[in-house]
Amino acid sequence: MKSSHGCGRSVGVTTGKRTLPRDLKPRELQRILAAGRSGLPFLSWKGPDDELHVLPLGRDRERLTLGRDEDVDVQLTGDARVSRVHAILERAGGDWTLFDDGLSRNGSFVNATKLVGRRRLVDGDRVCLGTTELFYCTGGAADEDSTASIRDHPAKTQLSEKQRAVLIALCRPVYKSKSATPATNPEIAAELLMSVDAVKAHLRALFDRFGLSELPQNEKRASLVATARVQGLLLPSDF
Repeated sequence: MKSSHGCGRSVGVTTGKRTLPRDLKPRELQRILAAGRSGLPFLSWKGPDDELHVLPLGRDRERLTLGRDEDVDVQLTGDARVSRVHAILERAGGDWTLFDDGLSRNGSFVNATKLVGRRRLVDGDRVCLGTTELFYCTGGAADEDSTASIRDHPAKTQLSEKQRAVLIALCRPVYKSKSATPATNPEIAAELLMSVDAVKAHLRALFDRFGLSELPQNEKRASLVATARVQGLLLPSDF
């Protein structure tokens, strides 16, 4: 059934401010993490074939057309509700803006609000074109920007010391060895010298804090790692 905000299906999971494609496979998680490490903004989305697309918005790009036509810069094929030329992404200084200006038949939406005129995209924005959802991430900025972001990030300030320690231990294999598999509960318990039950309790609190509690059990841990990475919640010095 078509939703009120223009997307006919939902493939994303909201994690606090962050929205990411859901059902991420290990190799797809690695692509999201790599895109976040690049320091550049990027778009990610899943097409009708459930294939993950990750598009870095490099400094060499100034303007991108999105739509179904074979001549556009970002092809959203397989979605009949997307117009041939649907919307335009354009750099404005250090930010990216989205505008439609009547190009599309069905309109464009950002965070469930129909786009009118031009809108500056911010970290975590969810863009709906037809039935396709695209998720915008600013990426991991330069070290000094990341430090400021982490210091001021509301999610970090609301984590207890133990929750943060559990989050670091969970993410350690992905950050240090580039593994696609986060640490297990027994591994976290051994590292932090706490019981497995205590680890589970802290993880439940973290899943709830980032809006992941309703995900299938086998998706929660990978989604939490991806959220921590692309939100810049952890620094290299944490590991």
